[in-house]
Amino acid sequence: MTTIACNTNTNTMDPVDVVGGVDTHQDTHTAAAIDGTGRLLGHRTFMATGAGYRALLAWLRSWGTVEVVGVEGTGAYGAGLAEHLRTAGVDLVEVDRPDRKTRRSTGKSDPIDAEAAARAALGRVRTGVPKVRDGKVEALRNIRVARRSAVDQRADCQRRIKTLIVTAPDHLRAQLRGLPKRELLNTCAALRPDTEQIADPTQATKVALRALARRHAALTQEINELDALIEPLVAALNPALLALNGVGPDTAGQLLVTAGENTDRLHSEAAFAMLCGAAPIPASSGKTHRHRLNRGGDRQANAALYRIVLCRLRWDHRTQAYMTRRTTEGLSTKDIIRCLKRLVAREVFYALTTHATTPTTLTTAA
Repeated sequence: MTTIACNTNTNTMDPVDVVGGVDTHQDTHTAAAIDGTGRLLGHRTFMATGAGYRALLAWLRSWGTVEVVGVEGTGAYGAGLAEHLRTAGVDLVEVDRPDRKTRRSTGKSDPIDAEAAARAALGRVRTGVPKVRDGKVEALRNIRVARRSAVDQRADCQRRIKTLIVTAPDHLRAQLRGLPKRELLNTCAALRPDTEQIADPTQATKVALRALARRHAALTQEINELDALIEPLVAALNPALLALNGVGPDTAGQLLVTAGENTDRLHSEAAFAMLCGAAPIPASSGKTHRHRLNRGGDRQANAALYRIVLCRLRWDHRTQAYMTRRTTEGLSTKDIIRCLKRLVAREVFYALTTHATTPTTLTTAA
């Protein structure tokens, strides 16, 4: 723990209502304390360890009664501190990092960012309730991290195989070009290059194709194993969500992770749509009344909503009828899909908040 960065003496002041702000980093957290009127009391840097978390909270309490603490990055470097504060019964909010205009005018440093976090918590400006990260949704998120990595690597293997075929010698390219995906992968995995002639481009290409195809097969097996763990976990967490039309274990898992364990932090279906980047942004001025595309929010959740819409456009008669009606009204396909994503977000929100499974039920279902 470092020394106090300002010269205020905590022992000479009467206890006050304190609002804290924390700028989190991998090894250290910088905290700032302000009173109820926004006056800076002090700031100090602590180690990002269990002992550091306890010292940080004790330092904040040395100024008076801690009303609320704003933490930047509760889902990353601040996850441990957020859990410690929540366990200690401290009112906690997550704050966004200062916008560029504020940083240009005030500068950038850890104490400045910590003070900005405290002021945001005091005014409840651009704040939110952090996710609870000690439940089954957090377990689901961890498994999905591994699955997403495997899916990305598998897709990369397939792209590299096709790239190698493009530049392969003529007879090898003629053998592999035009084969269906599964047959191509099986053929490449069964290649038998002559490693004694590894300097020959043909043999080297065969070695590379075989290695990539076998890696693709290994990753496919890994994905299947992870899917076998994810599906029952999702079904236990929220069976109503999984029962929605067009929602499979993968999309349901992503939406559960986006919402978090404590779905009560989502105060409305409009807020959930904004969280998923599915709510259009007002862009009106004067006599012009319009909305623009929302490019913010959780893009993985937005992609999950998109996949649900595509499934419903293919199989659901009501969605197809909606598409036909809106097309006759002059909307483009992209605009209709955006409208459908907003409607699906509303349906998903009520499934998440109404049918959320309690920890006791989860234990029984598991």
